[in-house]
Amino acid sequence: MQGQENSKTHTLTVIGCGDAFSSGGNAQTCFHVQSPSGAFLIDCGAGALAGLKKNGLPLADIDTIIISHFHGDHYGGLPYLLLEAAKEKRTQLLTIISPPGCEEKIEQLLELLYPGTAVLDKLNLQFISFQAGEDVALSHLTVTPIRVAHKPESLPHGLRIHTAEKTIGYSGDTSWTERLVDIAADTDLFICECCFYNTEVDGHLNYLELSKHIDRFSAKKIMLTHFDEEMIAHMDNVALPRANDGLRLAL
Repeated sequence: MQGQENSKTHTLTVIGCGDAFSSGGNAQTCFHVQSPSGAFLIDCGAGALAGLKKNGLPLADIDTIIISHFHGDHYGGLPYLLLEAAKEKRTQLLTIISPPGCEEKIEQLLELLYPGTAVLDKLNLQFISFQAGEDVALSHLTVTPIRVAHKPESLPHGLRIHTAEKTIGYSGDTSWTERLVDIAADTDLFICECCFYNTEVDGHLNYLELSKHIDRFSAKKIMLTHFDEEMIAHMDNVALPRANDGLRLAL
């Protein structure tokens, strides 16, 4: 199984670092984390299943999927992962942690995409809804969701994920908010969206704005993600570490 090669390390693999439009040919948002206590996904964009296979990361090894908010480039890959799991006759528990309403949304998506398949009835699934500021504690990880500044209808949250003595912070999609400082605080890795270089768009960050606050983040490592074409065109001017599809990072 993935992770048995070195059970003492945590490895994050970037499955997708693109925006909703897959700018630059990047897959939509998805991160795979292998910890000593299990494997999980942070977000699950539309190309997640293909990305997992491309990177040799078996879906069968993943026990938890954490969704930051309900935009398609962050959870639209879930139906395909669940179809794959049903096809492979997966029996082990898969836990999906998200804002409220995920099970109903996935049921509706599956019925639209593949009418009559009744995929959810064939799987051992646990849907857990979170509320901002309230921990979701499983045996192997704890998730703390924090509201951020994105389209309110999508129920946007940043995440703090603690597993096997490591903490990952993730901004989700957001404009600048002071809560990002809290999300990043003392993390081993802070994954921060940076969609644009200098364009100001409600609900997203740009690099020039983010740079004003970077000294306030107490994360050990920072990685930028969720790039628009403008950001990609200015990468030579970006000093902070950036995600790229397929990147593997030891924590």
